[in-house]
Amino acid sequence: MGDRGDSQNGDDEHPAAPVEYRQHRFAVPPGAVDLTLIRHGESEPARPNESFPMVDGHGDPALHPAGHAQAQAVAERLGGEHFDALYVTTLRRTHQTLAPLAAQLGMTPAVEPDLREVCLGDWDGGLYRIKAAEQDPIFMASIETGEWGLIPGAETTAAVQARVGAALDRMAAVHRDQRVAACVHGGVIAAVMALATGARPFAFLGAENGSIHRLVLHETRIRVRTFNDTGHLAKA
Repeated sequence: MGDRGDSQNGDDEHPAAPVEYRQHRFAVPPGAVDLTLIRHGESEPARPNESFPMVDGHGDPALHPAGHAQAQAVAERLGGEHFDALYVTTLRRTHQTLAPLAAQLGMTPAVEPDLREVCLGDWDGGLYRIKAAEQDPIFMASIETGEWGLIPGAETTAAVQARVGAALDRMAAVHRDQRVAACVHGGVIAAVMALATGARPFAFLGAENGSIHRLVLHETRIRVRTFNDTGHLAKA
């Protein structure tokens, strides 16, 4: 009787595991682009009465030695990861920053002109940095209102966001289900984050040189996964 009873009640000795609902872990949805943005490394300093070389109305300084160190740190951080495509802008500081990573991956970056830095009009070529350091009233008003167009001859904030958004749309169409890295500029990162979050235009202005940002482009949405990741720059 006892043995038969043990056999009949076997299920009671090994009850089914309780139902559990774990916290959700994000996964990139089908058809999306997993996009890593890298801000270029620190560029050479502006000096009074000197202009950077110009490319299509944009100042085109080379990297400062600290910027080259940041570029190497980016390569060390991302060199073991897979990317299907790499992008740079028309300005050489992005080419120089991405060069170590591209060499490590054996890839050649493509150029996306619409991810170039904000055109600062009369203040491009280095003068913007001087005006910022002097806290020029026009600079202060631009920062307060989030409007680049207050600077004489500069692009408007709406124009910057429109061209950056167009570049992201092209990436979303071309690179479905792929992982992409692009080296861009501080003003571009601010524009992307504002488009993604609906924040004020300059809410995300000031990302660190060499910082890493991860976004997911899916249909008409931009999902922010990380912003201003600088853990790799501790020794740069």
